Amino acid sequence: MVDATESTKHVVDVLSFGTVVGTMAGVLPSIAAIFTIVWTAIRIYETQTFRKMFGINPVKPKPKGD
Repeated sequence: MVDATESTKHVVDVLSFGTVVGTMAGVLPSIAAIFTIVWTAIRIYETQTFRKMFGINPVKPKPKGD
């Protein structure tokens, strides 16, 4: 089962994508695009690949409960 934190991240990722589409279509203001860029940067920073590439302490995988 996926924990609540990961589910929340996926929901915000989908909203972020919708914000990009809305901004490009001219429906949403540019400030929405700024928030989307910030959210995407945070998500990229959290990845193990990025952290390994720049020598940042890698994220330790969570132990799986039985």
